[in-house]
Amino acid sequence: MTLDQDKTKQIHSIGQRVLQSEADALRDFAQSLPENFDRAVELMMNAKGRIILAGIGKSGHIGRKISSTLASTGTPSFFVHPSEASHGDLGMVRPEDVCILISNSGETSELGDVIAHTRRFAIPMIAITKKPDSTLAKSADVVLLLPDVPEACLIGMAPTTSTTLSLALGDALAVALMELRDFQPENFRTYHPGGKLGAQLTKVSQLMHEGDAVPIVPSHATMQDTILVMTSKGFGIAGVVDEGKLLGVVSDGDLRRNMEDLMGRTAGEVATRSPVTISADSLAEEALLTMNTKEIGALLVVSDSGAPIGVLNIHDCLRAGVA
Repeated sequence: MTLDQDKTKQIHSIGQRVLQSEADALRDFAQSLPENFDRAVELMMNAKGRIILAGIGKSGHIGRKISSTLASTGTPSFFVHPSEASHGDLGMVRPEDVCILISNSGETSELGDVIAHTRRFAIPMIAITKKPDSTLAKSADVVLLLPDVPEACLIGMAPTTSTTLSLALGDALAVALMELRDFQPENFRTYHPGGKLGAQLTKVSQLMHEGDAVPIVPSHATMQDTILVMTSKGFGIAGVVDEGKLLGVVSDGDLRRNMEDLMGRTAGEVATRSPVTISADSLAEEALLTMNTKEIGALLVVSDSGAPIGVLNIHDCLRAGVA
């Protein structure tokens, strides 16, 4: 079916209205953060166990996402389906845990057994709800109230704005914990080893060649020996060292630039001094950028003292998905 111009305009208008409605709600929510937000973060921060999320329907989907975000940013967490909880999964929820229960109305019957379990075993419980006088809110240790704003649909019943606010609130909790714990990129990669994100956070130390694979010659080495090392190691370069520190690098370009009487000179005489290097703690993405910018195929990795400890070439980065 081909839409006419009027129908297309109507569709665009609906899309814009929904996005604007939810954006306005989020903007107002940011200006009036739940007054117990800090208490909720403190409770989660001090938890000796996990953060358990539970909810039904759309609130359940939001709970799963919040739990996933928490777990991937350094806060152990998992989602428990309330119905499954009533048939044995409550055994997963321990006194050292903290529960976050989500219900817009605060009267979701399926949450009843989870609420009772938290009260019976004194398990700290945080409620995310719109209704301050609801069963859920009255039972909770900490209540995070959602603003009483209309849903984005015209009939005002489909969970839209309310779920957006719940999701954003969960993100705010997760990021607050993440920053308070000084969660770093290397920690993030620990929980995201696969895919593009994991590749981008790979460190040079994880990809570099070490030990005998590193092409190194002393500054007094003959060019015959230097070329032999360059060829046998397969990186197209040789690091030139003096008293254990990197003095320079001999590359294929250096060989071409010094063809005249090349074999009568030493590695130290031919080498390019103060070469481009990288540290083992740098991200592989930074190494790739350096190689592309400098138009070189390999980098020597040096320690804080200037000693060559590894070598990385552009193909190592590409094979690891760093691009």
